Amino acid sequence: MPHPLEPLVIRHTHRLPAPSGPSGQGGVAARQFDAALMSVGFKLSAELLAHLSGLSEQTVVDTATRALDTVREMVGDHVQHNVYFVDFPANVPDTFDFWMRCIIEALADDTSRGGTLAQLRAGVVDLLTLPSYGNYQHTYAEMLGAHDELIAAAGDRLTVLHLGGAPGDEVTALYLGLAGSTTPLGDEGLLDLATLAGHCVDGPQPEAIPVRENRAVVNRARLGAGADLLLDTVTDVLRLACALSDGDVTLLEPTRFRSLSRPVRRALLAGLDSVVTAAPAKVADVAAHREAFKRLGERLHPHEYPRWPHAADVFAVARGEKEARNFDSHFEELLGTGDVTGAVRLLMAAPGKLFRSLDRMLRACVTQDERDAVVVAAERVAPQVSGRVLLSVLEHFRNRGKESAEAGERRVFVNRLGRAWVAADTRPPMPAPERDRLVAALDAETRRRLPDPGHLLIDPDVLDVALPLSGKATAAGLGVLPRGSVSPVDGELLRFFVHWKQTSRNTDYDLSALMLDASYQTLAWLSYTALTEVEGEHSGDITDAPEGASEFINLRLGAVRGTFVVPQVNIYSGEGFDEVEESFFGFMLRDAEQRGRPFEPRTVRMKSELRGPGRVALPLAFVRGDDGRWHAKWLHLSLKGSPNSNRVEGNRVSVATLLRGIIERDQLTVRYLTNLMADRATATTLWDGTTIPDSPVTYIGLERPDGLHPDSLIVTPENLRDLIPG
Repeated sequence: MPHPLEPLVIRHTHRLPAPSGPSGQGGVAARQFDAALMSVGFKLSAELLAHLSGLSEQTVVDTATRALDTVREMVGDHVQHNVYFVDFPANVPDTFDFWMRCIIEALADDTSRGGTLAQLRAGVVDLLTLPSYGNYQHTYAEMLGAHDELIAAAGDRLTVLHLGGAPGDEVTALYLGLAGSTTPLGDEGLLDLATLAGHCVDGPQPEAIPVRENRAVVNRARLGAGADLLLDTVTDVLRLACALSDGDVTLLEPTRFRSLSRPVRRALLAGLDSVVTAAPAKVADVAAHREAFKRLGERLHPHEYPRWPHAADVFAVARGEKEARNFDSHFEELLGTGDVTGAVRLLMAAPGKLFRSLDRMLRACVTQDERDAVVVAAERVAPQVSGRVLLSVLEHFRNRGKESAEAGERRVFVNRLGRAWVAADTRPPMPAPERDRLVAALDAETRRRLPDPGHLLIDPDVLDVALPLSGKATAAGLGVLPRGSVSPVDGELLRFFVHWKQTSRNTDYDLSALMLDASYQTLAWLSYTALTEVEGEHSGDITDAPEGASEFINLRLGAVRGTFVVPQVNIYSGEGFDEVEESFFGFMLRDAEQRGRPFEPRTVRMKSELRGPGRVALPLAFVRGDDGRWHAKWLHLSLKGSPNSNRVEGNRVSVATLLRGIIERDQLTVRYLTNLMADRATATTLWDGTTIPDSPVTYIGLERPDGLHPDSLIVTPENLRDLIPG
């Protein structure tokens, strides 16, 4: 029987758990499986092809059916991508001519003629009232018939599926990797971890679960299985309660707590009591989430359980009936009175807080002695700070020397939901000597923590990938890289796509592309209001998606004016990204002569899920370098937007400002870590794409090459978080 979590393993690792079954002559079926995979941009590794060839034909067919369904969904080929203009990108009309044609057709229709005439007399016509506007005018099969077959090209994407181990071992390894991650997971990663945790609760567990959200998800599974809970703060219990109510374990959004069974209430209260008994000062953590604890107390009824008095104290503090000095309030009091040295001494007991407060404390310093005290404290506690915080602060201070105090400077903020906004930068400049000392100290601490890589084999294309300091900065999908990453774009035609399927309400998403010059000024755009431009064509506006809908933008890169192309997805009306049944964005690259359908899976370079509370999504931007070559700059941003009628014309300034902030920020990349690792490597080789060493290597690249030594350590975007030292 296939493992029920096989699709998770394929999605996260690009490994197919080793199929088992009767031996046989499966070679023909395996080659057919390989050919079917290639049609959607995937391929079997030589090792996996050989393994399948030794199994029975029926086993191979069953394996192929399951795996094909998984990879087709990974690339977005599980849905039918129709277009409004049947032979797009050919024969896309001028926007005004198209609108006039829709009006003429409405006047010819008995049911719409009267309303259209009334609108014409008033001087304003609502396009959405025209029968032929916004709805497919042909079937998917008719659209396919209007297009030639895709001509295969050497540049088409080819993602290799590798042979995994036994299914149970692969699932366990994936669980251990996600649960023990040193960086937070994205929303989809947390959902997958929840599934894996329930399946693996009785098996091996990670040595540590450093990320609190991950711990909450694992604790939910452990609670259900009757295992001991992993709790060392009162907030761990609050996060677990949120998980039990399918709420937000990050505590960013309020959770409506459900009624809890008596055994669950006892477990949570006992957990709170044990935490406070072991460390009474931890009750002060309640203040950071006072309202959430008050609401949780209404569900737990602590007064019914007098044997856990410290649990009752937690809720008494939340209600203000008992006082517990908050660590943060003490820090604020010291800093408010100008006692920087006292604040430093206090935070020595909380290294993570000290690191997050370094900039603020340095700005509060008056004397050189105070500045020295701050830097010395940071140097002392650096070994106790998590690698993620260490690198985040390092990136901050590397950028801190780039600002000026001139009027008009702006800062870009991005929260953990990907929502971005801009504010004036009112901070004074950072003292250069202290900044440089901190950067040097953090460099040294990072170098100390990195392992000896042995022979380091590096794919050059991975060097400008940003370090994944948080999974929140990366959307789920295929070929997706962390925010701030830069990756090469090789092709003549660039085609964006968006697909969405509404749940219950009419929903209209609009795909647009904004073209900017080197000064971030708008040159042109493509959208439903500008169907054609020098650069390319828009596939036409679809305004309702009960069965799913797609929109495309086709760009000829050689014709693009300016320096930046910024695709975006605007919610014009209806359900948000978190409400629709499905929504995703991606892009394809083709040679000019390849032809093919509007959507060809083997030309898809990236496909990412669209999620989050914003009404405007900015997945990435395309940047022309000084040498004329194009690169993708990964954004993963969203704008709050308006409740309805979001259009590219209305957010040009916001998009340009955000883009500038991301483009001009100095990201910590894989290049930074590999430069440090090279000091310890026995050899460092930039992989030329052909030669594979016979001995074990530490390989870091965008794709795992076929034929690496089995004892090699392999790091690709799927497990890039493993590079972050603990």
